[in-house]
Amino acid sequence: MKKLYIIRHAKSSWKDGALEDFERPLSKRGKANAPMMGERLKKKGVMPDIILSSPAKRAKETAEIIAKEIGYKKKVLFNEEIYEASVATLCDILRALSDKNKTVFLVGHNPSLNDLAHYYVSHEANIPTCGIVEIGFDCDNWAEIEPKNAKLLLFDYPKKSD
Repeated sequence: MKKLYIIRHAKSSWKDGALEDFERPLSKRGKANAPMMGERLKKKGVMPDIILSSPAKRAKETAEIIAKEIGYKKKVLFNEEIYEASVATLCDILRALSDKNKTVFLVGHNPSLNDLAHYYVSHEANIPTCGIVEIGFDCDNWAEIEPKNAKLLLFDYPKKSD
């Protein structure tokens, strides 16, 4: 089985209107939510084999905070194609992954991530900032991931109560 954690970046700041979208940092709330969601993943014993992230500042910060929180020791890999990606591009990125990776975190942006979750598991709900969608794929190779072998395992987000 392959597991994909689709993670939307935490809440970003709009304070500095002169900043390009790519350069917007996390807001105060985002800086609080990212470690909280990392802690939830840690409590569930989740440890990715690889973390892929958009290099946009808010996604990069989210990925690094969550990585630190769960004790991830490898480098977070930044891929410019994730920023403003189509579902087809995200699928290509995932299908090209090495099969040694069982669990993958994909940190990025909406609407791309909403569309990806909808494509694989018909997930209708909006993924809020710092929201996480966990999908399990009943296959051994990333090249084989398809909607027909995908199952929604978890949908969690900062304001969700247990």
